[in-house]
Amino acid sequence: MRSASNRDWPQIHCDVVVIGAGPYGLSAAAYLRDAGVETRIFGEPMSFWTNHMPAGMFLRSNWAASHIADPAQRTTLDAYRLATGNQLSAPIPLEQFVQYGKWYQSQLVPNVDRRPVANLDLTEHGFGVTLSDGETFTCRRVIVASGIGAFVCRPPEFDAVPAALASHSSEHQDLNCFKGCRVVVVGGGQSALESAALLCEAGADVEVIVRQSELNWVGLHPRLHHLGPISYLLYSNRDVGPAGISQLVAMPWLFRKFPRSFQALTSYRAIRPAGSAWLRPRLSSVPISLGHRIVSASPTESQLRLTLDDGSERRVDHAILATGFRVDVSRIGFLGQEVRRRLEMAGGYPVLKRGLESSVSGLHFLGKPAAWSFGPLLGFVSGTEFASKELVRCIARKNGTTKRNDQ
Repeated sequence: MRSASNRDWPQIHCDVVVIGAGPYGLSAAAYLRDAGVETRIFGEPMSFWTNHMPAGMFLRSNWAASHIADPAQRTTLDAYRLATGNQLSAPIPLEQFVQYGKWYQSQLVPNVDRRPVANLDLTEHGFGVTLSDGETFTCRRVIVASGIGAFVCRPPEFDAVPAALASHSSEHQDLNCFKGCRVVVVGGGQSALESAALLCEAGADVEVIVRQSELNWVGLHPRLHHLGPISYLLYSNRDVGPAGISQLVAMPWLFRKFPRSFQALTSYRAIRPAGSAWLRPRLSSVPISLGHRIVSASPTESQLRLTLDDGSERRVDHAILATGFRVDVSRIGFLGQEVRRRLEMAGGYPVLKRGLESSVSGLHFLGKPAAWSFGPLLGFVSGTEFASKELVRCIARKNGTTKRNDQ
C-alpha cells in the first residue's frame, strides 16, 4: 500500500482516533470524550481477551487493580456487579472480566467502529487512516492501543516446527482439545502454570519445563496486605510488584527519573515470571522440570521430539509455548512506512514523552509499548487510569477542545 504522504488526502476529518478496543483503548476514549475531545475508536471490544486466552483462566491481578478506569469512577467492577446482578468472585474469571469490559464499553463507548485499521501513515495535515474495507479519512492524532497480539515471543528452537505440533499459549481458546495427549508447557509464569493446570484438568498428560531453578509465587504472604497503614506503605492498590517496588512502579513519573539500569532491574523484579499462589494445589500432580532449557525441537512422524540441555529427551504430541511477549512496535502491521521511519525506538519500544506521545508528533502509544518509558504499570489494566489522564492532560490542552463528542 502506498504511503499516505504520497496520496491526495483531504483536510482533517476528526481530532483523535483510538486504535484498539481493549481496556486501554476503551478507557482512553472514555476520558477523551469526557474532556470534550472528538474521538473515534476502532477495533473489536475485548478481542484479545476473548480470542487469545483459554477458557477457564482467572486474572492474576486483585480486585482493586482490575477496574478499567473511567473519569467518574462509575464503571468499576463493583458497579458492574451491582448493575447486572453478576456474582463476581476473586480471583476474577476471565469470562466474567470480558463481560465486564463489554459492559464498560456499552456504558461509556457505545459507538465503537469494529472495522480493523489496515494502514496508518502521515499526510500533509496529520494522519491518513485506511480501514479494512478501503475507507479512508484523516485525523490530527492517533492513540495506538492495539494490545500485545503482534508481539508473540516464540523460542527460535521452534522456528521449524509446524503449528500442529507447537503453538503459543495465546493461540488457544479451549485446551480441552488436548484431552488424552502428551503435552509439554514451556515457561514458568502465570500463563504457563495456569495452562498446565487447565490441561491436567482436561485430561492431558502434561509436563512443565522451566529455565529458572525455582518457581516464583505471588500472594504467598497474604497477611502483609492486612496490616493497615503498614500495608499501604508497602503495596499500591495497582498490584504490580512486591512490597516497596509496588509503590514505586505505581508512580510512573517518579519511576522514570531513576537511572535506566535501575529501571530495568526494578521492572524485571516487578514482573518476573511468577504464578499466583492459588494455583499451587491445582499443580500438585503436574511434573515440573526446573532449571532446564529446550535446545532443539524436531518433528518425528506425528510427534515432537524435544532435547533438553541435560541431554534428556521428550516425545510429545504438542508443545505449548507460554513464553510471553516481546514488544517490537515495528511488528504492528498497520503502521505505515513514513511513521516507522520517524519513530524513535529503544529495544523495540517507542520512546515516549509527556502524554505518552512518541517522536512522531501526534502519535501516542498505550499499554505494554509504553512500559519502557513509564515502567511496568503500563502492562496491566491498573495502568489505564494513569495512561488516560496523561492523554487528557496532553491532548485537551493542545487541542483547546471544549465540545463533547455525541455518544
